[in-house]
Amino acid sequence: MATIKKVQVSTRWNGGFKVECKSRDLTYYVDQPKEGGGENTGPTPVEYLFASLASCLTQIGLMVIREQKLNIKGLEVDVQGELDMEVLMGKKKEPRAGFNNIVATVKIDGELSEEAKHKFLEEVDARCPISDNLMNLTPVIVKLG
Repeated sequence: MATIKKVQVSTRWNGGFKVECKSRDLTYYVDQPKEGGGENTGPTPVEYLFASLASCLTQIGLMVIREQKLNIKGLEVDVQGELDMEVLMGKKKEPRAGFNNIVATVKIDGELSEEAKHKFLEEVDARCPISDNLMNLTPVIVKLG
């Protein structure tokens, strides 16, 4: 039987480009850099997206390390992508507003063979909900409240 967990985040505009975010008992901010008209008080939405992917891969990795009792001392994840700023800024409508691709590079510090590292990474990626949502079509409903 599936165990389903509901996750919710609420946001409120705080002036300028600053957005206050709340999840559970935490409050954090999304903003734009000063050169983009913001106050630089927090990461941008796309930086949070990349941080979500990187941290999810890391935390799932930690779960797999514990479950399989692997000799891994460290994990680092670097996420990069490129997007068309003219679409984001409304200057054109194509090709698309999102990233053309996203690359997550995982560095594993541990005594594992290359084959074992690849197997570990496949397991982690298969269990990462952020990676899954980015790679597979998930309905997103944007509606008035």
